[in-house]
Amino acid sequence: MNKWKSIFNLIIWITACLSAGILGALTTSPNTQWFQSLNKPFFQPPNWLFGPVWTVLYILMGVSIWLISKQGFKTKIAKQALYLFITQLVLNSLWSLVYFGMQQILGAFVLIIFIWIFILLTIIWFNKINKVAGYLLLPYILWVSFATVLNAALWLLN
Repeated sequence: MNKWKSIFNLIIWITACLSAGILGALTTSPNTQWFQSLNKPFFQPPNWLFGPVWTVLYILMGVSIWLISKQGFKTKIAKQALYLFITQLVLNSLWSLVYFGMQQILGAFVLIIFIWIFILLTIIWFNKINKVAGYLLLPYILWVSFATVLNAALWLLN
């Protein structure tokens, strides 16, 4: 892959991942009043933190899948890695719709468990192809682990 094509692909992958975040934000924004009315656990981060954290995570996801894409998707393992990545990204986008759009805290909790599982599977498969790509997803699974605990606490408190 030539240098310019590679840079273009990097931009495409990062944009695709950031777009998933934008879809989530579009669902979140109109429902912040509902969220503000919820009882929060003592470890609830300030609302302003979520945007910057997710932006960094989506960029890391984009770089990660770009590293995998540089290998091509011709092999069975690469195709499986791509399917796992896309699945977790779609589930990630759906979480905001379920949580904020439908205001279903328990449904979002069940969904985030599946997201976590697919992130873990993606990391495992990415590590088989490119270890750096797998390592770039570690902050993502750590944040989603925290978000899972937070989601559970919000469900229990409300």
